[in-house]
Amino acid sequence: MVFTSPLPSVAIPELSVFDFLFGSIEGHDLDRVALVDGGSGAETSYGQLIGQIHAVAGALAARGIGLGDVVALHAPNTPAFAAVFHGILRAGATATTVNALYTADDVASQLRDSGAKLLFTVSPLLPQAFEAASAVGLGSDDIVVLDGAEGYQSLRDLLGAGNPDPNVTFDAAETVAVLPYSSGTTARPKGVILTHRNLVANVAQSQPLITIGADDRVLAVLPFFHIYGMTVLLNLALSTRAALVTMPRFDLPEFLRIIQDHRITFVFIAPPIAVALAKHPLVDDYDLSSLNVVFSGAAPLDGALGAAVASRLDCVVRQGYGMSEMSPVSHAIPIDRDDIPLSSVGITLPNIECRLIDPATGEDIDVPAHGVSEAGELLCRGPNIMRGYLGNDEATRATLDDDGFLHTGDIATVSAEGFVTVVDRLKELIKYKGYQVAPAELEALLLTHPLIADAAVVGAHDADGEEVPKAFVVLQAGADLGADAVMAFVEERVAPYKKVRQVEFIDAIPKSASGKILRKDLRAGTPA
Repeated sequence: MVFTSPLPSVAIPELSVFDFLFGSIEGHDLDRVALVDGGSGAETSYGQLIGQIHAVAGALAARGIGLGDVVALHAPNTPAFAAVFHGILRAGATATTVNALYTADDVASQLRDSGAKLLFTVSPLLPQAFEAASAVGLGSDDIVVLDGAEGYQSLRDLLGAGNPDPNVTFDAAETVAVLPYSSGTTARPKGVILTHRNLVANVAQSQPLITIGADDRVLAVLPFFHIYGMTVLLNLALSTRAALVTMPRFDLPEFLRIIQDHRITFVFIAPPIAVALAKHPLVDDYDLSSLNVVFSGAAPLDGALGAAVASRLDCVVRQGYGMSEMSPVSHAIPIDRDDIPLSSVGITLPNIECRLIDPATGEDIDVPAHGVSEAGELLCRGPNIMRGYLGNDEATRATLDDDGFLHTGDIATVSAEGFVTVVDRLKELIKYKGYQVAPAELEALLLTHPLIADAAVVGAHDADGEEVPKAFVVLQAGADLGADAVMAFVEERVAPYKKVRQVEFIDAIPKSASGKILRKDLRAGTPA
């Protein structure tokens, strides 16, 4: 049974990303602040940003880079990232954004798989960037170091070259804008083929729900190289003429300082940051009164945790859902809706059709007239859905069915009102004596314990070879809590089959740059 958004469909312009974001900018907006370096406070206006984008596009065109060419961007969040990213797209080329935490081997793998002809990086990442480039046959002349390094072109060189911006025309629905790589938390990273229309569509679809205004100051701590930061921060925020304040990496004191000193009104986070905002004593040392909205994504946010953040910071907390293959947003709780449970991911975005199917039979699950549906795998179809995986037809066929529905691999329910709640990943459900146990449910419960700072749950095996829930627990500083006490805490609050049966205390939960728990890393240390 197909269900759709309760909101009306939106118009999706047949424009390139650049023309959609900047093509019709009003003259009075050119002097607005577009980007602020959170560390130095240096500001870039919209007029300056557009000029830089044209200059980068001109420099690329002068090197013969344009339609059909791939350019890699390997850098943390800075104002320069925005100029280069949009300069690549303005030139008609495709940007493949590379995780700033990648090793040289990881970078080389993405360069090789994407066929990148040029690599932009920054000096702190140059050693692994150079090693990776050399491994795939790129030389020093094929590397641009944004902040400068001896023997390499810099962004300043490109901006000062004076090359005219190219006259490029293309079909926005067919031309590939970006090749982000899926997180690889469950498998080898794959290049996700997203067109200009995919990106434009998702910004247009998100605007009615994630209502950023021109006077908002948005903190960009989530990485631009990840699709969440790319679409929701870099594109959505700029489309509304808001000011983006960049952070190259998450550091709690600096994060809080920037909110205080730059009077941030809107911040996008992942659940690990929500844990810190709800529990860390340092939060009380800063004036965060400017903050109006905290919006969480990239992984499920527990409703109780979100409510704790809202109460402590006296702000609105919302969450959304998506994945790289959907550009990425498919569901969100609208900023102005207080009636939607925070434990849900909200409503379906405009222009998207969804289904829930039984993972065992493939049969459709009906939307109930009252209450909440049975849980099933969430399928989505719409103009924001990827074209497929680069060079991987088998994976594409396994993810996109013949009707155009993308199989998300996530287990969800839908209420009669259309509120969608993600239960867990299909592949991460723990099977205990025939029962399905959702790790996210147990993780959310563990985080309610005052002595637990962070937690993750995976399937492990007991002495009899039975799969059981195992909790990895990070304690608050100075806390004294034993494994038996952790298991007893959970046992008192869940059905018997959901009990945690193994506990391991660790210093930190391994997570991707976008905030997803790296369960494969935890499983690697569990008994076989």
